[in-house]
Order: sequence, then C-alpha cells, then structure tokens
Amino acid sequence: MEYRKLGQTGMDVSALCLGTMNLGAWGNTATEAGVGLVHHAIDCGINFIDTADVYSKGQSEEIIGEALRGGLRKDVILATKFYFSVDEGPLVKYPRPNTSGYSKRHIIAACEASLKRLGTDWIDLYQIHEPDYTADLDEALGALSDLVRAGKVRAIGSSSFPADLLADAHWLARARARERVRCEQPQYSIFVRTIERDVLPACQKYGLGAIVWSPLNGGWLSGARRRAEADKGVKSRRARLIPKMFDLGNPDNARKFDLVESLEQLAREAGISLAQLAVAWTLEHPAVNSSIIGPRNLEQLGALLPATTYRVPVDVLDEIDRLVPPGTIVAPAADDRREVPWLKDPALRRRALPSNIPTAFNRGVQV
Repeated sequence: MEYRKLGQTGMDVSALCLGTMNLGAWGNTATEAGVGLVHHAIDCGINFIDTADVYSKGQSEEIIGEALRGGLRKDVILATKFYFSVDEGPLVKYPRPNTSGYSKRHIIAACEASLKRLGTDWIDLYQIHEPDYTADLDEALGALSDLVRAGKVRAIGSSSFPADLLADAHWLARARARERVRCEQPQYSIFVRTIERDVLPACQKYGLGAIVWSPLNGGWLSGARRRAEADKGVKSRRARLIPKMFDLGNPDNARKFDLVESLEQLAREAGISLAQLAVAWTLEHPAVNSSIIGPRNLEQLGALLPATTYRVPVDVLDEIDRLVPPGTIVAPAADDRREVPWLKDPALRRRALPSNIPTAFNRGVQV
C-alpha cells in the first residue's frame, strides 16, 4: 500500500481511503460483515477510514467503533463529517430545529455524538459535509477551533466546497486566528473532472489535502453496468436510489456506455480492470492524497486494492483526456452536485426594480 502526506497535517494516509457509506442500513446491514470489512481493509494496509454521522443515521459510525475496539484505533486515521440531521424522529423530511447546519450548538453536539458512536476520544479529521450559503462560515470555524483546542479533533476539513469558499475559509482563519481547513473532499472521476478547473488548483495553492470521492462515478466505471441490461430495464440498487444518475432518457448518461466500452479496451490493454484504472487515474493528479472507495463486501474491496500498485502510462492518460477533456463533466444534469442558491432563486440574481418604475405588465404592454 502506498502512503501519502494528508496535505499539511503531517499525517500519513493510505492512497486508498475506506469509505463507509455502505455500512449499515444504506448498504451491508450485517454488523459482523461490516466489522470484517474494516478489519480486512486494515490488514491490507488501509489506515484511512472516512464516514459521516448521517450515514445510515449513525450506524456506520457505530460499526466502525465496534471494529476499532481492542487497540486498532491507534493505527487508523479516522475521518467523519457533520452537517445533515441525524434526527431519529418520525418526520425525517422535516427534522427538529437546530439538528443540522453550521451553528456552534449543532457542531459541538454532533461531534460529541460521533465520538460516542465511534467509541473514541478523538477524531483525526472532522469535516463540514456540505457548504451552507445561509450560515456564517466564521461561526463554524470558531466552533471547530474550540474542538481542536479541547483535544477532541486533530484537524478540520470540508467536503464539496467550491474554490471560492476554500479561499474564504483560508483567509478567515488567518484573520480571525481560527484553525485552518486542512483538507477538501470533492467528487472526482474520469466522468466528473470539473474540480480540475479550480478546486484542485486551490488545494495546491493553500496546501490542502484532497480526498476524492466517487472515483467509479456511482458504479458506471466499475464495468458492471451493461447496456443490454439497461435496455431490458434491469436496475441496480444504486439506480433505484439515485435515478437521475442512471436515467437513459438523458443522452449524456447514454453516452457513458460508449465511453465505458472505450475505457474498458484501454484497461484490457493495460492488463487491469476498468475499476482499477478508474481509481488509479484519480491518484495521478498531484493534488490528490487519497481516493475513497466504498466496497460493500470483501470481494469488491479485493478487486480495488491493486489500483495503488498501478501507475497510469502517459499515453493512456492522453487517451482519457481525449475521451473526456480535462475540466469537463460528461453528464452535468446527472452528476453535478454543486448547488448554489442564486441559480434557484431568481431574486438573488436580478436587481430589484423600485416600486414606482412601471413594468411591461403594468403599462399594459403585451409580451
């Protein structure tokens, strides 16, 4: 297993990070199987585990806590995230107030709950799960700084932040003597390359570690999804959960089948699987420290481990650039998770007219 520095934190992490969204009700529901998966990953040299309090409403953290009992905790760099509500009440769609977001009240409570579920005294990397444009980022940095000074968190990070928020966080920390955001966790794959435009350069500029998620693009780059099965209406579990990612009525999604066929040919010529090529490709970018894999079982884990031993040749990198140009995204409507409020609310991007200025409608003009 290859190990890399995690940004400027000083911590060494495995090039593959074990993502655990599939532990618990969202994936493999058997606790014993989840514990076994974590143990096997550690035995294979993976020392970096990423989770979030919202994954299976805390079950993922609980399974990890169970797996790390008995002395394994000291050998693992453990990362978790906060932001979404883990409200266990009946109205999941409308959780209780103050159970999500950036407030100091929620951040402290979420950290304490995660520590309890994980069965640990400290979190190595505590990450903001998603940007919140309605909240004060300085409030979040202040609360996170308190957690670091209390010894409950070693380093802080972000997830799915655009480059401008990464810059804001950097300069806020300097101006207000806050803990600096040390890592960013963005979406990155051969099919989703938008972060090459700004986020990864920002990580390099500010010395941030980059831990990328979804290197297989939700399974498209695993080679398991076949055009014939899709034509017959066969749907995977992931396709049922995130239908827009696999909607073949979207021509961009349909185009992925052609790209997968070309990429599989490249992988065959290289003597590796498409999934291994896809993961290895993410690790070629100099800003990337670790790539998150989310296996549901030991077989899937074993199939991805060789990715760290393969260096993608320049001619293969060039061919991938030809198929999917740098900085682009194959299916924006399906895969672009970056949502900003000013694109949804017209009032945020239109200058308000004074009430005494007539509009085309109140002048009686037909439009």
